[in-house]
This record gives sequence, structure tokens and C-alpha cells, in this order.
Amino acid sequence: MTRNPLRDESSRIAIPAVPPSPQVVVLAVAQALFTAALAVDLTLTGITGYQLAPYKALATLPFAAITLAGAAATWFAAQLMRRVGRRRAFITGAGACAVGGCVSVWSVIHGDFWLFCLGTAAVGVFQAFAQYYRLAAADLVGGNAKARAISTVLAGGVLAAVLGPLLAAWSRNWLSTVFAGSYLAVALLGAISVVLFLVAYRDQPDEAGPVDTSQAHVRALPTILTTPISLAALANNAVGGMVMMFIMTAAPLAAMEAHYSVDDGASVIQWHLVGMYAPSLFAGRLIDRIGLPNVLFAGIGLSALCPLIALVSGTLFAYHAALLCLGVGWNFMFVGGTALLASSYVPAERTKVQGAAELLRYATTAAATLAAGPILERFGWVALNVCMLPLLAVATVMTVQWVRNDVRPA
Repeated sequence: MTRNPLRDESSRIAIPAVPPSPQVVVLAVAQALFTAALAVDLTLTGITGYQLAPYKALATLPFAAITLAGAAATWFAAQLMRRVGRRRAFITGAGACAVGGCVSVWSVIHGDFWLFCLGTAAVGVFQAFAQYYRLAAADLVGGNAKARAISTVLAGGVLAAVLGPLLAAWSRNWLSTVFAGSYLAVALLGAISVVLFLVAYRDQPDEAGPVDTSQAHVRALPTILTTPISLAALANNAVGGMVMMFIMTAAPLAAMEAHYSVDDGASVIQWHLVGMYAPSLFAGRLIDRIGLPNVLFAGIGLSALCPLIALVSGTLFAYHAALLCLGVGWNFMFVGGTALLASSYVPAERTKVQGAAELLRYATTAAATLAAGPILERFGWVALNVCMLPLLAVATVMTVQWVRNDVRPA
């Protein structure tokens, strides 16, 4: 049996009750700014794309461009962090958001669909860098505190998850063209992130350059990724992300087709984002209390509840309930999967494992967002939801395999 080199004696992660480090707090604030910017895009980009697209089947392409660009940039982001440190890399990602927001403003005002896709793609580059915030926090602490650090960073998005869709609605009339002001808000949030990292974030000693591997036993990437702990981590992160993005991309459009208003669609996304980030306030403690496997299985079950609700009802309340369950399920799978991933490698293996894992997650979620629009248009909201159940079954099998092999995170 292949075992994790950082194996602990228990599948429960014992997390000491200590205050987060200042650097973790900075990353949590950065997560809040990123979540607010992304929330604007999540709320309005599908609708804006629908208005600008030359063909309605392309309506979700600007939304998919966020994930596609993230997938393309995620390996580059990992390599840039290895070469110049996380601080400079995070500044680069936030700068891309500021530029992308400005491009989106211009394209909305001038009705340019393809340039709008370019603007949203730049926000995807920001997302690629921002997804390393949680991993940076995990690498700042010892094995037993990783889940708490990850939860702290993701908890930074709780308030932003509530305010982001409100900001999208409030700012949409800032400029003469509807929704252009909302993308101006995205640009401003990116600029604030740049300032935050310039002023408040500092690299740790091993983040400013390549890790010395001369005295370390460095395993080949396929060897690492085929261990049970890595497979469970990848399955929960990738499948959780696919299911979440697939349904979330289509939800505002499905609500409009069901004759609900734009504000109703924004409200659905708002509660979904609350579900995504609010559990981070207690997910680390929950893992400590009931064990990581139980949290992962709870996340898979809640994610599966979303399609089941869609099968039963098409009311506005059902949209809210389904997307809320989906958000909480994603959080449990994401926090748990990230804790597994952060415990699957030694420091000398960090860059390649994180880069490969994030690339896989982005590639699968990009495929989901690209497919969401055409599947919704051809087969409808209920069929789109049902397609997610086999994916969740895969995550279940991989998690069970990890538990049965008794390979546990530190």
C-alpha cells in the first residue's frame, strides 16, 4: 500500500485553537476582495453575454472564458510563484482583474461581445492566482492546522458573497450603459487587491524562490497523484468544482426562462455564494469534531441534494434551496479536498503538485461551464441537474477508496 509521507495516526485533524497569523488574515481579506469581484461576474456575465451574444447558444461563453483563462493560467501562476514569490505573483493576478474589468466596461458600452469575452478572461486569470490563497495559507502552518487556515481564508469571502451580488445590482447604473458600472466595480476591486499585497503581504523565506530539493526525496508527479489521498483530494476538488460551476452558470439563465426577474436570479446567486463561503466559519472545527471523511461525504450528499430539489420543483424557493445546498456541499468538498491535497506532498513537491491539481480542477470546470449553455438550451434545467449525479458518484468512490486504504492527512 502506498502511504502518504505526512501520515498522521488519525483521520481527524486536531486543530489547535490559536489565532490565525497576520499573513493568513491578509489572505482572508484578499479572498474577500476576489470573491466580491467574482460575484459580480457570476451574477451578471451570463445575462450580459445573453444580451451581447450574436447567437444565444454562445451566451455562457463569456462566463466560460473566466474558467478557461483560469485553466490556462493556473500552471503559469504556480511557476511564477516559484520564481518570483507569491507576493509578486498575487499582485500580477490582481492587476489582471483591474485591466479585465476596464476592458469589460468598454465592451459593454460598445456592445462588443468578443471583447467582452476577453475582459472576463482577464478576470479568470485573477481567479487562477487567487485560488492559491488557500494553499498559501495551508503552507504557512503545520499539518494539524491546515484545515483551519484554509477555512479562515475562505471565510474571508462570506461578507463578499452577500455584498457581491448586491454590488452588481447597485452599480449596474453607475454609467450610461446598463451593467457597465458593475464591471467598473470589478476593476476597482482588483486595484484594491494590488494595493493590499503591495502594502501588507510578505513572502515567507521558502516562497521567494525555488525550494531546495538536494536533500529531499522528491517523488515523480504521477506517483504522488495516484496515491489514494491524492485521488480523493483531486476528486473532491474537481468534481465539486464541476458540479458547482455547471449548475451555477446555468441557474440565472434558467431562472429567466422560468419568467423570474434579473433581481430574482441575482438573489439565487447571492444565497448560493453564502452557501459557498459561510460554512468556512466553522468547517475547520467541524473537521476536527467529526472527522474529515464525514465532512467530505456530507459535502457530496448536499451537492447531490441540489439536482434532487430541481427534479421536485421549479419554484423560486426551490432555486434558492437547491443553490444554497450546492454552495454548502461545494464548501465541504473544497475545504476537505484542499486539506487532503496540502497533506499529500512534502515542500519540495509543492509547486508541481499544486500546479497540476489546480490545472486539472480548472480544466474540468471549464468543460462544465462551456457545456452548461448548450445543454440548458437543448435539454432544460432538470436534465442539466441530473447529469451531475454520476460525477458525484465518482467523488464518492474515490473518497471511500482513501478511507479503506487508511491513508490519512497530517
